[in-house]
Amino acid sequence: MIIDNLYESVKNKSCICVGLDTSIDYIPYNLKKGCSSILDAVFNFNKKIIDATYDLVSCYKVQIAYYEALGIEGLCAYMKTLKYIKSKGGISIGDIKRGDISSTAKMYAKAHFEGDFECDFITLSPYMGFDSIEPYLEYVENKNKGLFVLLRTSNEGAKDIQYIESKDNKKVFNYVGDRLYEISKDYKGKYGYSSIGAVVGCTHNKESMDIRKSYKNMFFLIPGYGAQGGSASDVALYLNNGNGGVVNSSRAILLAYKNYENGDIRFDECARLEVLKMKGEIENAVKL
Repeated sequence: MIIDNLYESVKNKSCICVGLDTSIDYIPYNLKKGCSSILDAVFNFNKKIIDATYDLVSCYKVQIAYYEALGIEGLCAYMKTLKYIKSKGGISIGDIKRGDISSTAKMYAKAHFEGDFECDFITLSPYMGFDSIEPYLEYVENKNKGLFVLLRTSNEGAKDIQYIESKDNKKVFNYVGDRLYEISKDYKGKYGYSSIGAVVGCTHNKESMDIRKSYKNMFFLIPGYGAQGGSASDVALYLNNGNGGVVNSSRAILLAYKNYENGDIRFDECARLEVLKMKGEIENAVKL
């Protein structure tokens, strides 16, 4: 199962997920100058980041909005990036956050689990209802695919809906988590985790131990590290002895080269140094 592959990748490399949220503004001038198109610039940037970090990280999360914003060339770069990750034997997460139902959801599933935009995992939003999840389940069951469903997100606005309390003092995200956990039990791999996981932001760590305890066999995609304010000690609370989740970092890795003013180190080497730093910080926090 795909979740077993991800578990093993975390075990053998690290829990780090590199977020390829590649804005055209992130690409160094010298690289852009040598490329003939937006497609070439974005893909070549991503390729160098992947090549520099592949042996250290568990997976790559590719945020589709950055590519959609660049039009057809951007979507071609998205496609080429996913195919390149696959050619390296890597694991990809298509960060698409779809949340529609019925036939529309079926088409989203086909678009992102087959063909040009095929990923290993995709992100979904359940807040339209759990019938928005159902059309994807056949791919989880029969096509070795996985889902990360929004549970408790890292943005400040999460409190607007996800934190609304009921009469029994449970929050909306608790109900979502409970229902998702029940659904996920039918898709467990050999390490006890399900191919249906949850997105849990690490910037709100007040409930972290309760979330990990309540959903002990659920694999987490953990955004919010680095540029969004989450720390290694925050992240460690959501992991099970360093596994059971992947920690996404985007800007801190992609823009690490800006921390080296003399410009003597290539941007991909700087990305690798940032990953090594992040890896060490999280491993130390897990030990503590």
